[in-house]
Amino acid sequence: MLNMGGPSTVPETYDFLKNLFMDGDLIPLPFQRVIAPLIAKRRTPQIEKQYADIGGGSPILKYTEMQGAGMCELLDELHPETAPHKPYVAFRYANPLTQETAQRIKADGVKRAIAFTQYPQYSCSTTGSSLNELFRRGRAGEMGDIEWSVIDRWGTHPGFIEAVAQNIEAALAKFQPSARSDVVILFSAHSLPMSVVNRGDPYVLEVSASVNAVMDRLGHSNPYRLVWQSQVGPSAWMGMQTGEAIKGLARLGKKEAILVPIAFTSDHIETLYELDLEYLKEGRELGMELHRAESLNGSPVFIRALADIAAKHLHDYSTRRIGPTSVQMGLRCPGCKNMTCGQQKHWFARAGRS
Repeated sequence: MLNMGGPSTVPETYDFLKNLFMDGDLIPLPFQRVIAPLIAKRRTPQIEKQYADIGGGSPILKYTEMQGAGMCELLDELHPETAPHKPYVAFRYANPLTQETAQRIKADGVKRAIAFTQYPQYSCSTTGSSLNELFRRGRAGEMGDIEWSVIDRWGTHPGFIEAVAQNIEAALAKFQPSARSDVVILFSAHSLPMSVVNRGDPYVLEVSASVNAVMDRLGHSNPYRLVWQSQVGPSAWMGMQTGEAIKGLARLGKKEAILVPIAFTSDHIETLYELDLEYLKEGRELGMELHRAESLNGSPVFIRALADIAAKHLHDYSTRRIGPTSVQMGLRCPGCKNMTCGQQKHWFARAGRS
């Protein structure tokens, strides 16, 4: 189960930030190995305070382990041919790091594995970065001899869409019935640098597809927009930014809105601090009634969706209806110049065989 992760305790914040800013797939920087630790050191006190404000660390590991355990319990029933199933968490920037998980996989003698991204929508900077790191560990022999396949995107899966829609309906129920149809739904996703978008990264398209599928499920009952959060640094990022959108709605007289985390599958700092403590506060200070749809966390509908996705993948792979990777995963971004990306795609397409 691949994800970016987050520091489980406040003292882990610096290492998390250093690992994040060292990743050129996510945030390309000149002289990255020199600059990244300096940026991390400068930002650590501020981010430590934010983690302290949300309870002393990120809950993303807790929720990922919960989702993985629930998924595998269902998967044993849905696809008994490959049971028992065991989840492993591999975070890109926080413990358990991919390197640590690779060692556990090898020690357990695993021979068949699925690299299952926990980012619903694909980006080279998120899923791509995690797959690049997994490839590096695999090519170095750190995981042993494993037959790999990849679940690389699932942003329009009906179970995922249903889980998100149910949480939106619960948030809408907090408004007065007479005002409910006028509530603006703001789908908020983690932004990307425009340098990544402009090389042909599919993330914006895939997040938009998720939003459209959710609104189809809701019967297009409310006005909505897709907005972007968590910009870092002075370079151009995908917009409109979530905070600016809230200010704009208030200025236009739209006083009721819901924030929906559409690209996050569990709570972490982007939801618990940025959405809950910053944006909700800003909106209410502007006179808005603003609520957030819950993250998926322990949603039984969502956990069932994960199991269904994995079961279908296993069935289709075992019956040779699909190969180790999807057709879409095989296509590099037209502007891609990252040689590791091409090597990684080739390696996984051969089921992790050199």
